Amino acid sequence: MSDVTPAQMAVDFVYLLTGIAFIVGLRLLSTPKTARLGNRIAAGGMLAALVATIVQIDASAWWIVAIGIVIGAVGGIYSARAVKMTAMPQMVALFNGAGGGAAALVSTAEFLRIYDPSAALPVDQTITILLSSIIGSLSFAGSIIAFLKLQELMTGRPITYPGQQVVNGLLAAIIIVAAVLAICNVMPLPMYFIAFGGALVLGVLFVLPIGGADMPVIISLLNSFTGLAAAMTGFVLQNNVLIISGALVGASGTLLTILMGKAMNRSITNVLFGAFGAVAKTDGQAAASSSGGAVRAATVEDVATMLAYAKQVVIVPGYGMGVAQAQHSVRDLAAQLEKRGVEVKYAIHPVAGRMPGHMNVLLAEANVPYPQLRDMDDINPDFPRTDVALIIGANDVTNPAARNIASSPIYGMPILDVDKASAVVVLKRSMNPGFAGIENPLYEDPKTVMLFGDAKRSVDELTATVKTL
Repeated sequence: MSDVTPAQMAVDFVYLLTGIAFIVGLRLLSTPKTARLGNRIAAGGMLAALVATIVQIDASAWWIVAIGIVIGAVGGIYSARAVKMTAMPQMVALFNGAGGGAAALVSTAEFLRIYDPSAALPVDQTITILLSSIIGSLSFAGSIIAFLKLQELMTGRPITYPGQQVVNGLLAAIIIVAAVLAICNVMPLPMYFIAFGGALVLGVLFVLPIGGADMPVIISLLNSFTGLAAAMTGFVLQNNVLIISGALVGASGTLLTILMGKAMNRSITNVLFGAFGAVAKTDGQAAASSSGGAVRAATVEDVATMLAYAKQVVIVPGYGMGVAQAQHSVRDLAAQLEKRGVEVKYAIHPVAGRMPGHMNVLLAEANVPYPQLRDMDDINPDFPRTDVALIIGANDVTNPAARNIASSPIYGMPILDVDKASAVVVLKRSMNPGFAGIENPLYEDPKTVMLFGDAKRSVDELTATVKTL
């Protein structure tokens, strides 16, 4: 006879349905047409799991759970409504850190519950608790540093110091040794907190040398860490829905990290340890910036005429578009050009912006038709047939140094081939380099003109001028 009660069977069934809801929701998130439905299905699954968990709790503890639900709901609703789309990367980092921190705290509470100075700790439980605690702590601390960098509360440049990798290696070794000693019941309590604290410090040191250009990759990687921590917490609590959801997040985050590294033609180890963006100007860069080419500034009237009489225009959005909140203005300009018979497309680089899919999210908010959004592999063959490539703040992903200058830090990274268009227009506030701190020789190309100023104001002026032509 099984010891499982009908109530427990009902809870397990709800958890199974929740896991299915997460999988279906994740699948529907793959396209904008079904993304909202997928989000609702996943949220419904989460609500069902929450209710199933609450019914198992002793009635005397319901008020604690209720307080947590209210705080979380208020914070989530406020964030969803108040945070600007441009701040989504840092909000993702913050929420991801909260998930990792929660896993670490739950594991710590469980460790303190089973700890008995007079008895040996069960090895299997101790291993899962330590894994959850270490991975969750690392994800929490790393995500907080990522948030501070993205929010520009600290420099977005890589922060490095002599012997950095040696320090990180020693710290990782200390964490491993402390964890092993705790598992072997050698001073388990102090060893646990040494591993816990070491993971927090390592999380900080792990992200400090990551430059702004690599933030999409590191956010995805930290997300996978949080998923793994949640799955380990599921084993600690013997909670199936945590195991399922954590495994989904961990697997999808890991896959996305690998794909984004491939899109940049860089290994994950290079992203993590290469301190991209901290390099001094190389000889190749110096040659590119002192090649004698002149940067040509254009007027709104000049650019509007180029756009209005083009057959095909490809808009290349970058973080500058997001900072200026110009996505709606860009959509209006595209609509005005389409009225004149101009074919308009959008070129989306996999790592444009500050998080995976950042440009897609911004343009979807402006109701840009999804078929017009073309990824790098699809749009690059179109550039030789493009009359005007309109670049709005996308510096690093359009930099031809990735193809032409072997000494450039981005050499070998796949880029959008905007320099193959008949004409290139770049909207920028100034000649300052992009977030990666690398100069762009595209700006000295004879076919390139610069339209300086706030992106939103410039695009609005272009739209108004096109209407008069």
